Amino acid sequence: MISIQNEGNLGVVGVFGEFELADYKRFEEEVARQLKAQGRVNLLVDLRDMVDYTVDVALEDIRFTRAHAHERGRIAILSERHTVRWMALLSQLFLDADVQVFGDEAAARDWLAAD
Repeated sequence: MISIQNEGNLGVVGVFGEFELADYKRFEEEVARQLKAQGRVNLLVDLRDMVDYTVDVALEDIRFTRAHAHERGRIAILSERHTVRWMALLSQLFLDADVQVFGDEAAARDWLAAD
């Protein structure tokens, strides 16, 4: 399950339970809408309550990331998992965006606001 909120030029995404392809498609649509309206969007992605993700989500993420590599601003990921930290580091190879992983939401928001 996914929740998506907009706070100005900040997209706030929360993932709960298993992250499925239908959820990711909603995320893509919202990011595309924000990019069209504002040209650039910062993202706060909360993965602390994500249990797992499906393989098709991982593949779709690679495709979407490559297609929009130069259109995003900063991306703050909330997670305590080491695997998420590694994925964030690997995504930097495909993105023209700053990606940081945080355990604290206030620190993530401060970093995003400094952009």
